[in-house]
Amino acid sequence: MQLLHLSHIQRTYNENSSHPVKALKDISFDVNPGEYIAIMGESGAGKSTLLNIIATLEKANAGEALLNGQDLNDLTADEAAKYRREHLGFIFQHFNLLDSLSNRDNIYLPLVLARAPINEMDQRLKPLAQALGINKIIDRYPSEISGGQQQRIAIARALITQPDLLLADEPTGALDSNTSNEILHLFDTVNQNGQTIIMVTHSAAAASHAKRTLFIKDGQIYHELFRGDESFKDYQEQISNTMMTLTNGGE
Repeated sequence: MQLLHLSHIQRTYNENSSHPVKALKDISFDVNPGEYIAIMGESGAGKSTLLNIIATLEKANAGEALLNGQDLNDLTADEAAKYRREHLGFIFQHFNLLDSLSNRDNIYLPLVLARAPINEMDQRLKPLAQALGINKIIDRYPSEISGGQQQRIAIARALITQPDLLLADEPTGALDSNTSNEILHLFDTVNQNGQTIIMVTHSAAAASHAKRTLFIKDGQIYHELFRGDESFKDYQEQISNTMMTLTNGGE
């Protein structure tokens, strides 16, 4: 069974006005457990809208969006919030950590909201802190650590709920190239351990770490690539060529 099933998704803003904006025209694809998918496209292509629908932050105007068999369009606002806490993990470009909380408490936050017992929080954090290399900074504050370290804390926060699906929106966009590579290799490890990932990115280098890349143009799937046994370098070249074709309007 697919983890995520999207069928003929449409999203129109200002639908009843004289100037409706069609952000998504017809999006269909499936995601199997353990996949690592990158979504690329020019600004305004509909990438963020698509991610928001999967994240239950927005609803499609038409089409079907099923996550683990749950119709996301059927959820009320309260149900969607609970569903996000229990089934989804989020990583953002600008980390979205709370400066008033220690790194440890930032990581614990989604479990606190879910009213998990403290001993469960501790048990879940130990292997994550080890894997992400954050033991030495766990009791410091976000303002006291580097951007790359902040993103590691954000990754721990996203993973501590053991989500069905990890959603990453430009996770390396605010990082330098060396730190970006470190974070992307962490994503590789997390995915190899079975975590399903969907990542929106403008970076061909970032997308080359995914197993499959979807390209969106004008609210529709324009093309998709599979990495297979290709090296990161060769796959990155394919991605760059496809983006150049997409940008130039070629077929």
